[in-house]
Amino acid sequence: MDQTSDPRGGIDVRTGTRAGRGRGVSVAAVLALVAAGCGGPDDGGGFTTELQLGTGSTGGVYFPLGQEYATIFTDTIDVDGLSVSAVETGASVENLAKIARGELQLGIAQHNTAQDAVAGTGEFEGAAVDNVGFLGSLYPEAAQIITLESTGIESVADLEGATVSIGPPGGGTRQAAERILAAYGLDQGSYTALEEGFGDARTKLQDGNADASIEILGVPAASLNELAATTGEVRLVPLDDERIDAIVTDGGLTEYEIPAGTYDFLDEPVPTVSVFAAMYASTTQVSEELGYEITRALYTGADSLTLPQKDLITLDDATLGRGEVPLHPGAERYFREQGLLD
Repeated sequence: MDQTSDPRGGIDVRTGTRAGRGRGVSVAAVLALVAAGCGGPDDGGGFTTELQLGTGSTGGVYFPLGQEYATIFTDTIDVDGLSVSAVETGASVENLAKIARGELQLGIAQHNTAQDAVAGTGEFEGAAVDNVGFLGSLYPEAAQIITLESTGIESVADLEGATVSIGPPGGGTRQAAERILAAYGLDQGSYTALEEGFGDARTKLQDGNADASIEILGVPAASLNELAATTGEVRLVPLDDERIDAIVTDGGLTEYEIPAGTYDFLDEPVPTVSVFAAMYASTTQVSEELGYEITRALYTGADSLTLPQKDLITLDDATLGRGEVPLHPGAERYFREQGLLD
């Protein structure tokens, strides 16, 4: 399948990675790949109890969160033959693309990226995904623009000519990062973009090989306190109200403020934007019954998590950020039982 030219770049659903300057495959090709790799939901032939859960890079929250949830699902769900393994990935885009191809059965992703996936827009332009089901919202993730005081960077405008990590290939951070930079008049070419996992990006910050790293992370992210303990000079760059309004109006992101004291180094609140992290499942490989049990465990098992984000994972907020992404049939049944749906 040859790729046609697209200057914006995209995701190759065959590999789950950015297709350079190529566009990725067509809607028909995606549907053919999904149909070839998975049984239809009506006959149940593709349903499995051996699940792989796509997370993110080791420097973010998705990776440890996915590991803990994989353990919770395995230990608390009474389904014969159930096994759940958390795997490191590039995060949102890669997870949804691999669910489309039947290589992952579960995945954590940003809600705006999932909306793009089902609509065939953004990173999924021309390659809409039709077998992704929403299991439930987890917690808000803030855009955190990380730099060191020694760089002298105090505003996003100061990133002109700088070297900026905009997130790993296959993640949803890149789109948000580019939107933030564009709001300050910084288009591609006015800065040097690095596509790095969050851990690698912070290493380059420390080594002087990057000036800033834009990361979509749950608040608080323990890794930022660790970076501050190592360097003694972490700064979060705020967004101004005018740019926040423009970014939010552009769609997919919401206004957010990181409170003072969230991190040991943070003396003042930092205005920024956020998305929701959510759990998604294949509708062609995860049965309604298993989807129901996983959705239940997302919320009944949240207290067992060790990450600080656990306090934000509540049933009351379970449907926030779903947008036009279809509910997984199991999640729909569970939410109706809990009175969350009409």
